[in-house]
Amino acid sequence: MKALIIEDEILAAQSLQKLIGEVSPDTEILGVIESVEESVEWLENNSMPDLMFMDIHLADGSSFAIFEKVNVTCPVIFTTAYDEFALKAFEVNSIDYLLKPINKEALERAMNKYHTLAGSRFNADKIDRILEQLGEKKRFRSYFLLPERDKLVPLATKDIAYAYIDSKSVKLVTHENKTYYLTHTLDDLMAQLDPNMFFRANRQFVVSRDAIKDVSIWFGNKLAINLNVEVAEKIIVSKARVAEFKCWFSN
Repeated sequence: MKALIIEDEILAAQSLQKLIGEVSPDTEILGVIESVEESVEWLENNSMPDLMFMDIHLADGSSFAIFEKVNVTCPVIFTTAYDEFALKAFEVNSIDYLLKPINKEALERAMNKYHTLAGSRFNADKIDRILEQLGEKKRFRSYFLLPERDKLVPLATKDIAYAYIDSKSVKLVTHENKTYYLTHTLDDLMAQLDPNMFFRANRQFVVSRDAIKDVSIWFGNKLAINLNVEVAEKIIVSKARVAEFKCWFSN
């Protein structure tokens, strides 16, 4: 299991890590993040963890602000020295609410709740896999019908080289360097594209496997994706997502 800790008190974070190691030794801590801003950036550039431990009072505000900026899809165990936010905590993804100082027994109860939920999700995943084996695999978009002057034109998904956000608008660029405007958000677009063929490089760019010419080693152990078509700026993959990109491209 992979867990993320969002906590701005160093001693509290260290204590929580130690308790997690005792209660659930197979849990991998992906990192400790100290602010709302850093949490949003991390969640936008990394795969969702299996579980989050989240302090409510962070250095730059309430952690509830994170849910307003990012679609958090994993369970959350909140931690705080105050209990006045208990009801609000359960309005989001909370499975438990732990008061500081956290003791081992309370953490064990919270982790048991998580494993119960995870078991339910596992059963659902098994059903999904069975349906896929029976031929009910998710179908992705093959074509888009896009506006061009006074008409709508079809665009095959295989012809898309990359998509990007430009001044709050989403644009699709073909292998022939032709640009189309899209009414969807980049998140909506990714949900309709085959993830084996398209990769969300960062918050601004989605790239097609077929459009990648080569990859450059960039500053700070990042990668720069070079395409076969002209791009106005560098497409950078953050250090945290380099391994994910390499795995995607290799497979």
